[in-house]
Amino acid sequence: MATQAHSLSYAGCNFLRQRLVLSTLSGRPVKIRKIRARDDNPGLRDFEASFIRLLDKITNGSRIEINQTGTTLYYQPGLLYGGSVEHDCSILRSIGYYLESLLCLAPFMKHPLRIVLRGVTNDQVDPSVDVLKATALPLLKQFGIDSESFELKIVRRGMLPGGGGEVFFSCPVRKVLKPIQLTDPGKIKRIRGMAYSVRVSPQMANRIVDSARSILNKFIPDIYIYTDHMKGVNSGRSPGFGLWLVAETTNGTFLSAELVSNRQGQGAAVLPEDLGRNCAKLLLEEIHRGGCVDSTNQSLALLLMTLGQQDVSKVLLGPLSPYTIEFLRHLKSFFQIMFKIETKPCGEELKGGDKVLMTCVGIGFSNLSKTLK
Repeated sequence: MATQAHSLSYAGCNFLRQRLVLSTLSGRPVKIRKIRARDDNPGLRDFEASFIRLLDKITNGSRIEINQTGTTLYYQPGLLYGGSVEHDCSILRSIGYYLESLLCLAPFMKHPLRIVLRGVTNDQVDPSVDVLKATALPLLKQFGIDSESFELKIVRRGMLPGGGGEVFFSCPVRKVLKPIQLTDPGKIKRIRGMAYSVRVSPQMANRIVDSARSILNKFIPDIYIYTDHMKGVNSGRSPGFGLWLVAETTNGTFLSAELVSNRQGQGAAVLPEDLGRNCAKLLLEEIHRGGCVDSTNQSLALLLMTLGQQDVSKVLLGPLSPYTIEFLRHLKSFFQIMFKIETKPCGEELKGGDKVLMTCVGIGFSNLSKTLK
């Protein structure tokens, strides 16, 4: 099928993951030119090469061609195969960078995916594994992706610059996805979170919790922030600490925020009190933006709506992030699908910032590689 499909061409290194993931799902080959062509160090970076190697491991029959300087990439996708895989991620980006794409692909494998990823679990750029576990997994369950084998587990934590973290992710396969109607986010009923510290005093985590609660206690009483201090081999190779918070609503929506300390030997030292307060403020900002899906998972929700059955799906989002806007353009290129976008100004029933109601009819994507039992 992929040979007949019309190849798409792009220029530049931006949104590389989006293009490769959508290419794999749609079966359309993609060619990306001028990848950092004018840079002093041209071509693909280590973390992008590692991502391409990961795609090669979970697919069968993919053809990947990269020119000598690494500035041009041609990718002809194979079949999503899955199975048991191990992958060492580049420590330039966190495991969340790779996991975000795996969450998009995992339900459509031939065999259920069981993967061990090693590298950095928490950094300041990508969503951490903790946040994806608390927000993306419940979102996938809304689409009918759920079973005993659906889990995401942090075996070891790894901070920059040394890494040394390890994560286990397993996901069942599905033939089709359910359409969703997420139009009422509901009201915040509880806040959960975790302050973690590795290779620093365990007291750091308690100081973070106290400062975060000092802000959040003014709004809601049901707050529980766990502390997690991993020791020995489970603490990775570098010191650090951080906090992630998740607000759950009455209708099962999860909104998240997180902060991580500066990496060892770079930038000013961060006080745990400041980190706790700032993370609590970030959570309040995310709640103000609102919607039924938080800003880190907007593109995942829109992709699963696109790939759903030929039925109407609706989701209410907060303001669209630039990444999501570009993702909508890519969905149009790869799947010829367009969303109906209605702005909902904040009024009596909608609190916080302006919202966007996204509506689409799924393309009826069916997982053809799933073996019939």
